[in-house]
Amino acid sequence: MRTRLLPLLIVLMAAVLLALGVPLAISVAAAQQQKVIVDRIDDTARFAALAQFVTDVPTGSRPADTVPDERQQTLDRELASYYEVYGIRAGVFYRTDTSMANAPDDFLVPKTGEVRDAFAEALLSRRSHDPEQVWPWQRNRLVVASPVIRDGDVIAVVVTDSPTGPMRSRTLRGWLTIGAGEIAAMLLAVGAALRLTGWVLRPVRVLDATTHDIATGRLKSRVAAAGGPPELQRLARSFNEMADNVEDVLEQQRAFVADASHQLRNPLSALLLRIELLALELPEDNDEIASVRTEGKRLTQVLDDLLDLALAEHADADLRITDIGALTAERVAAWAPTAEAKGVRLVGSCPPTTAWADPITLSSALDAVIDNAVKFTPEDESVEVTVASNGETSTVVVADHGPGLTEEELARVGDRFWRSGHHQNIKGSGLGLSISQVLLAAGGGSLTYAHHEPHGLKVTVTVPRSGPAA
Repeated sequence: MRTRLLPLLIVLMAAVLLALGVPLAISVAAAQQQKVIVDRIDDTARFAALAQFVTDVPTGSRPADTVPDERQQTLDRELASYYEVYGIRAGVFYRTDTSMANAPDDFLVPKTGEVRDAFAEALLSRRSHDPEQVWPWQRNRLVVASPVIRDGDVIAVVVTDSPTGPMRSRTLRGWLTIGAGEIAAMLLAVGAALRLTGWVLRPVRVLDATTHDIATGRLKSRVAAAGGPPELQRLARSFNEMADNVEDVLEQQRAFVADASHQLRNPLSALLLRIELLALELPEDNDEIASVRTEGKRLTQVLDDLLDLALAEHADADLRITDIGALTAERVAAWAPTAEAKGVRLVGSCPPTTAWADPITLSSALDAVIDNAVKFTPEDESVEVTVASNGETSTVVVADHGPGLTEEELARVGDRFWRSGHHQNIKGSGLGLSISQVLLAAGGGSLTYAHHEPHGLKVTVTVPRSGPAA
């Protein structure tokens, strides 16, 4: 859940920071350019004031020959100093595009371009409009023009053509500052999100782990106090109360089954004894007496299995490192005479392998599985018992060549008291596999069932190779 919630929070926080940072970066760039434009406007206004009263006095026969006055010389010095200090090209141009003063000398009004547009707009007696925004990755120049007005008429235009390198550098530094702030804010937000999600989800993780423990048979597990929101703390307390109630109910059920099984054995034993006494007065081959004896023995077996089941659900597994191959080979050897008497070949492949298991529990489970396999396998068929292992588990697979089960029956095998409709007349209570499942689950093992092609049933006993501490 944390891996799904945390990216969502990070994306939302990043979107908020971008929504704040992008307009701020744009405003920084606009402010830097506006500052430069205001400075250029002030400069052009000062040059326009100097050029306003500059006069040219004809001195020669050539109309172009002029003698500049003192204001002309001042204007020339100012423009030259301005270009030398700031690197900004500037000039004062008559309406005819001829130069009154300019620096450098090659700075003229071209026929087209930004300088021409600004010059033409200033001739209309207004300052040129603000140029387009210059971004740090662009190398554009800023052109500002102001009219020189005398007696209400525009006699010349002051034009400045500024490089944008320093302005773009200042904008980039501002952006880097904003970016650093955004990164710091993002890291802080991610840290806060990690703490927040950890605080909120810690009780959920504890609750999930406890639920899994209870689902796998560890009914004593409870949700420990893990902080978190008050709602989740109340949920944890409610869960613990529910688990206590469920454990009490199950304990009562186990006690009832155990007590009922134990209390019924004495009356049943007395009943069977009286039946035997009655049988002494009847012929030896009386079918009814034989049927009653059979049902009495079956009822005794059911009571014994019920008592074993009640004890199994309450018992803790005694796990230890066990040689699964040796134990399985021992059980195969023990069942070999029974299989041979029925005409069934019992074959075992039991290489040495270790796992954590309760030897008594595993032996009982193997006995139940092998018993069923031999019981339902026809004569002249075989039952294969195979031991294998991987990095996490060890398995014992018991495969028979009997009639097998349908899909519906396969889903129910292992249920308490359940027996296939085809096997109702075969000896058994329907509790053997149920007891084995409960005992194996207490130690982290399991029983699974599958079809064995071309016909038959394959039962897999699985036990873990890692210890309880892991």
